[in-house]
Amino acid sequence: MTIISKGQASGSQLYWVADNIIADDFPEVSSALRDPDGLLAIGGDLGAERLLDAYRQGIFPWYSKGQPILWWSPNPRCVFEMDSLKISRSLRKILRKKQYKITFNNAFEEVIFACSEDRENNPDTWLTEEMLEAYIRLYNMGHAASVECWDSEQLVGGLYGISIGKVFFGESMFSRQADASKIALVHLIKYLKSKEFRLIDCQVYSKHLQSLGAIPMPRQLFVNILRHYCTQQVSHDWCMESVCK
Repeated sequence: MTIISKGQASGSQLYWVADNIIADDFPEVSSALRDPDGLLAIGGDLGAERLLDAYRQGIFPWYSKGQPILWWSPNPRCVFEMDSLKISRSLRKILRKKQYKITFNNAFEEVIFACSEDRENNPDTWLTEEMLEAYIRLYNMGHAASVECWDSEQLVGGLYGISIGKVFFGESMFSRQADASKIALVHLIKYLKSKEFRLIDCQVYSKHLQSLGAIPMPRQLFVNILRHYCTQQVSHDWCMESVCK
């Protein structure tokens, strides 16, 4: 994809792609491009305030090393409703065996670095050093969380994301053993349901997410849900441990 450079913002300002202007805040998500789907703005920074403001509006950063920061709000949005997860027969068998230990927020940095490792089909990982630092900073501030799947003392899978109000914004997951990230997802949803969360944002569609029960949601409906549920207060006990043995 060719990135527009004409008039590109400098410093912490944002270049509004569709409107060809420079501003200090984000444009309305309805002005995002259709091709590439959801590209909204370029530039800015990954400071905590900027990131949290973006997520509350249905916007997220996604770019590769060597590119400027790109901000997206695709339409439709890929989400998990709290009851939409599909658990296959084979996954149910694994869950019944209770051979894994699941923890929350016990190894956030290990999880995010595992998610950033180059993969065979994606050598240009989108988790740049700048993004790693930004999400670790959010974790230290209490805005990000991870779920870890352990086989004995070995971390074999997990996921992480941003938690704002009663919406969880999923960022990435990894597996070193078959279905390990799916097991982490099952336990995350179980926890979020206990806290009456509204949904999990998955950002962009993939066949893998669809196979697990993720569904497309019109962007405007998604944004309306964020306006209501991101403002709700939740008392978290992320540090609890669920031992599946």
